[in-house]
Amino acid sequence: MAYANFITTIGLEVHVEMKTNSKLLSPSPVNFGDAANNNTNVIDWGYPGVLPQANKGALEYGMMAALALNMEITRDIRWDRKNYIYPDNPKSYQTTQQATPIGQNGKVEITLEDGTTKTIRIKEIHVEEDAGKNTHGGDGYSYVDLNRQGTPLIEIVSEPDITSPDEAYAYLEKLRQLIQFTGISDVKMQEGSLRADANISIRPAGSDQFGTKVELKNINSFSYLRTALAFEEDRQARELIAGNTIQQETRRYDEATKSTILMRVKEGADDYRYFPEPDLPVVHISEEWINEVKNKLPESVSDRLNRYINDFDLSPTDAGVLTQTLIMSDFYDKTVGFGADPKRSANYLIGDVNAFLNENGLELQDTKITPEHLSTLIKLIDDGTISTKQAKQVFTALTQGQEPKDYVEKNGLVQESRVEILQPIIAEIVDNNEQSVIDFKAGKDRAVGFLIGQIMKQTHGNANPNVVNQILIDELNER
Repeated sequence: MAYANFITTIGLEVHVEMKTNSKLLSPSPVNFGDAANNNTNVIDWGYPGVLPQANKGALEYGMMAALALNMEITRDIRWDRKNYIYPDNPKSYQTTQQATPIGQNGKVEITLEDGTTKTIRIKEIHVEEDAGKNTHGGDGYSYVDLNRQGTPLIEIVSEPDITSPDEAYAYLEKLRQLIQFTGISDVKMQEGSLRADANISIRPAGSDQFGTKVELKNINSFSYLRTALAFEEDRQARELIAGNTIQQETRRYDEATKSTILMRVKEGADDYRYFPEPDLPVVHISEEWINEVKNKLPESVSDRLNRYINDFDLSPTDAGVLTQTLIMSDFYDKTVGFGADPKRSANYLIGDVNAFLNENGLELQDTKITPEHLSTLIKLIDDGTISTKQAKQVFTALTQGQEPKDYVEKNGLVQESRVEILQPIIAEIVDNNEQSVIDFKAGKDRAVGFLIGQIMKQTHGNANPNVVNQILIDELNER
């Protein structure tokens, strides 16, 4: 719970793995899920005498992230060594950009659940390399996988502008969206390509001096971040109310108890003994290079939102749902690109497709649904070939990878819209239901519904309801 007599201050350090083909300083490939230590070489293992070479693509990705976050690009980048000894770091140092981060002085605007907005400043972005991964087995041994060692990261450091766990959650969601739409990362927390550490402190209301900050590490979901911050906010308040002091320390979130647990007393920057990397030259970023990177940036979230609202006449809510992920937004654009009606395409993705994904625990890219097939299904509805009721059956076939038009033809689902076929059927049914004609003349609407039901029964549900309704009304008016 929050305490009215305390002010909370939160800063986030977000690490994002970039989707480069090779690592930051070595030619080893970057692939998630490969067998342990397969994607390594002598540079990743820290062999003496080996020389690294900076990945130009990683620097460009870093610039793309900085531009998406409204940041200034640093023109001369110097690499630095951050020294520490740990089993997943055989070099005993991490190559980073401590002194000259690639991006500085950015900002993002977040929207909270009550609709209010707030600007969160971003201090800097570093391009750096990731460490390996330790696994502690139940057999008494610990194992090191260096596939991740050297993977290019960006570290996004916010200013301490966040004042609640809910704001932290909204900020992280916004960062994930903005970075994802640059195309430089899939930002999947479950695969470790997005990781967040938080610094949180509280101070008495009215005080201008920040409290002692505590760092929270190893948080692997958005909801865990919010829960961990809420717990820590409450823990620190209770400590101060009891007259105790808060020490600078690092804690981890424990999912089972929904609490934070002490890991170690926090080290300071001096403990890392930063110094310039002697094996890598300074990189100059020219105005020409920045403009080249700008031209590579895909359409932004805000531009897509405006296009969906202004060009496709979608509601802001629907446009917002479609731009929650890059995959969904791209899928929508391709569906419309194949000629499907924009509004019906949006309705299908937000409704039937999302329902299918939720029911089966799938991501859109892992299904057999394609933009071309969804577009075909929508056009079959719009041109009257199938009814919306029949479309439910066709959609199920579509999720199984079947081509909608072929499925409709093979299963006899084509709607009957020919007047010359439907006219005599409707006339006969009207002739056989004289009471319904009398009821219609008396203004009883249920008479039409009854007759349409009889017609659909006679045609085994394949008659086009719109055509049936028009012919029936004309027939009744002539009686």
